[in-house]
Amino acid sequence: MTDSFTIRSIEAFCYRYPLATPVVTSFGRMLNRPAVFVRVVDEDGVEGWGEAWSNFPAPGAEHRTRLVNEVLAPALVGRKFGDPAEAFEALTGGTEVLALQCGEPGPFAQAISGIDLALWDLTARRQRLPLWRLLGGQSSRIKVYASGINPGGAAQTAEAALERGHRALKLKVGFGAETDLANLSALRAIVGAGMLATDANQGWSVDQALEMLPRLSQFDLRWLEEPIRADRPRDEWRKLRAGAKMPIAAGENISSVEGFKEVVAENVLGVVQPDIAKWGGLSACAGLARDILKSGKTFCPHYLGGGIGLLASAHLLAGIGGDGWLEVDANDNPLRDLFCGAVADVTDGTIVLGEEPGLGFTPDLSGIADYRNL
Repeated sequence: MTDSFTIRSIEAFCYRYPLATPVVTSFGRMLNRPAVFVRVVDEDGVEGWGEAWSNFPAPGAEHRTRLVNEVLAPALVGRKFGDPAEAFEALTGGTEVLALQCGEPGPFAQAISGIDLALWDLTARRQRLPLWRLLGGQSSRIKVYASGINPGGAAQTAEAALERGHRALKLKVGFGAETDLANLSALRAIVGAGMLATDANQGWSVDQALEMLPRLSQFDLRWLEEPIRADRPRDEWRKLRAGAKMPIAAGENISSVEGFKEVVAENVLGVVQPDIAKWGGLSACAGLARDILKSGKTFCPHYLGGGIGLLASAHLLAGIGGDGWLEVDANDNPLRDLFCGAVADVTDGTIVLGEEPGLGFTPDLSGIADYRNL
């Protein structure tokens, strides 16, 4: 089977899982868990699966699904490509003016990322290689951490994560110093000497962040993620770096090659976190991940969504290597758990990917039919 492929069909599927307990961030709440899964089939009947980021705003998943089905799919179906990156460039370049015209570069980038991930899965299946090997990986074992730990019930969520095999945690902060510090004290006691990180979700001004830094230093944090808005001037980020005893992390809200080149070149971020379902897919982010490691920084793929994108993120981390961790949301979400393959099996803080072609997992969507929303 040749490396090139002709696309026969592309289809996106939208799902929503209702939550008993909302997912809380410093900027908003998620009352349900959305997922936009993307299936691509080539002329030989080989299929690949991807996922587009769709957490915000509330109706975002339906919008990304229609972008894939009504705008992007017709631009690719019937065309032959030598590799996924060629299709990624065709879609990105072909929709730049449209995305600019409607003021929606983010939704277009996310929808394109979902297709790109599916094409990488398809390509690895065509070559009969696990995706992590196609990306150049030498080991299928990677470290993971439990993410999305809300301020309410943080200790219980952390304890449950350790019972599931986790040995590293990340707490959401930005809910007032008293709440944040009490939760950090509890989680440090629970995880012991294990990895503990925090995520402010862009919740502080630079002055608020500088005020919090010395109070956070007692917890031996592996990193402080997005303490200020991602678009704040670089001199504010440099002030934070100068005052921080822990590494500063960011990347999920960087959405350009130029933006990543800037943070890789400067000595501000110690941990860089591109999100392959939000911008760039594997076609852009695999090379960036290698550059992150070459710069001496830690590469940790950001991810908070359904299982297919999580599994693709695991393959990226295994394929690129380094000493980073895979983000695994600790909150209830069958759209993640039923479709993340090997990532569901956490043992002593690690997971092991298999040798099956592609993602190593073919979704059966019949089990979530009740959650389909479009």
